[in-house]
Amino acid sequence: MPEHERDERTGRSAAAARIAQQASWVDLQVRQAMERGDFDDLPGQGKPIEDLGAEHDPDWWVKKLVERENIALLPPAIALRKEDAELDDRLDAITVEREVRRELEDFNKRVVETRRQLQGGPPVITPTRDVDAEVEAWTRRRTTRIEAQRAARAAAEPAPRTRSGWWRRRAR
Repeated sequence: MPEHERDERTGRSAAAARIAQQASWVDLQVRQAMERGDFDDLPGQGKPIEDLGAEHDPDWWVKKLVERENIALLPPAIALRKEDAELDDRLDAITVEREVRRELEDFNKRVVETRRQLQGGPPVITPTRDVDAEVEAWTRRRTTRIEAQRAARAAAEPAPRTRSGWWRRRAR
């Protein structure tokens, strides 16, 4: 097949003819979809488009993303306070002491780095954590949790049945 086919009647290339017919082809596809009812019962039908008349905001997509994904954008000092409050729960989810130490060292490093930055906003009042003391507290919490789980499991198990069947009576 030749690379540049030409229409014998018009002398134009076949690609140019297809491009010229593309708009009518798209219109035909939309019309057929409407006849089939593909556009019936779409969400938002009959309602105005949200934010259509609002002023243009170049960051509209970021704001929609933050709203949709429920992302919290906090100043570093506040984010560290929140992370500090949730740190024990996050550590309790870890099962290896080495990972707990790594997590604590990473937290302390970020606290020190945030203190050094001269950005505006609230002051950084979050203290660093003593890694050894925190690992010891994590170990105590973990041991307590494991013992509680064992006790709950033991309480949930049925007591062993004593067999006083016919064979014991017969042995007497």
